[in-house]
Amino acid sequence: MTEANSAISGTCVWRGADMAGSPRWRRALDPAQVAALERALADAQRRGENWKSLTARTFPLPELAPLVADIRDELENGSGILKLSGVPVAGKSLDALRLLYFGLGRHVGTPVFQNRRGELMRAIRDEGGDLGARYGQVKTGEGGTFLSSYARTLSNGRLRFHTDRTDVVSLLCVRQARAGGVSKLCSSAAVHNAMQARRPDLATLLRAPIWRSRLGEESDRAEDVYPLPIFGQRDGRFTSHYSLTYIEAAQLVEGVPKLTSAQREAIEMLMTLAEELCFEMTLEPGDLQFINSHVTYHGRTEFEDDAASGRDRLLLRLWLSMPNSRALPEDHAVLWRDVAAGARRGGIAQTG
Repeated sequence: MTEANSAISGTCVWRGADMAGSPRWRRALDPAQVAALERALADAQRRGENWKSLTARTFPLPELAPLVADIRDELENGSGILKLSGVPVAGKSLDALRLLYFGLGRHVGTPVFQNRRGELMRAIRDEGGDLGARYGQVKTGEGGTFLSSYARTLSNGRLRFHTDRTDVVSLLCVRQARAGGVSKLCSSAAVHNAMQARRPDLATLLRAPIWRSRLGEESDRAEDVYPLPIFGQRDGRFTSHYSLTYIEAAQLVEGVPKLTSAQREAIEMLMTLAEELCFEMTLEPGDLQFINSHVTYHGRTEFEDDAASGRDRLLLRLWLSMPNSRALPEDHAVLWRDVAAGARRGGIAQTG
């Protein structure tokens, strides 16, 4: 078999049933590392730093250098996921948490923009109200409303398996919901391999371009579309970019080729395999989750808040461009802009 249709090998290929109880993706800050974070935070506060202006130099964490190297390696060359526990969030204001999180994130990678508003950090919570009007929607032919992926993220609803437009997405749990809001993760490389073994004809279809819409994060218009394969490889390294919402939005646009029955079957199989191969990760306050978008799909269960008891879900999110990232196929430049290994890439281009 050629590289394009061969099975993916390596530690990025895993089954959720095996990962659920495994220590390989778990790390915890020790007391000395927590103290280092607190010192860096106190110093930044004393200097009156704006969190957006922080760099690794202005938020020094020499005590965490081995841990940062381990995080980068596990994400790119290991399982592609990592949960770091023990981040000191209790009793801190949102301003302090932004300083702490951004300062730490600057050591791991380079934050990139998450929307056209130029946000480098996003509070992920149920914002309620008319999310479509604020974050993107399109009217359907049946008189209904189709919400953008961005609007769905800021609801309390379920999120289907997807990837984000960044090498690594990280989520810091500040508060968890009264119920639900569980993270679901699976190896996209394992999904690829299972489809290749069971239905190679369908796997081949997902290596060909499928039209997506930039509605929500990148555009107000569903008509801004682009073609991109779901599965790709370069130099023996796998990548998958997938969000059914962006595909569905493109299907509403006149002139965009309609998905064939075989393509729909392939996408349905992908979703079925993701459920079959996933595991659930519950984030508690102080947990920091890292996900490599190239080798992992993630989703979320719906959740129910109880603000009166302080159990209303709040996560802070960074999108990170990684210095040790893989090279991507040339046809992925339509999304990533720069596909070279280690390039600063991903995120949402700023046009204003």
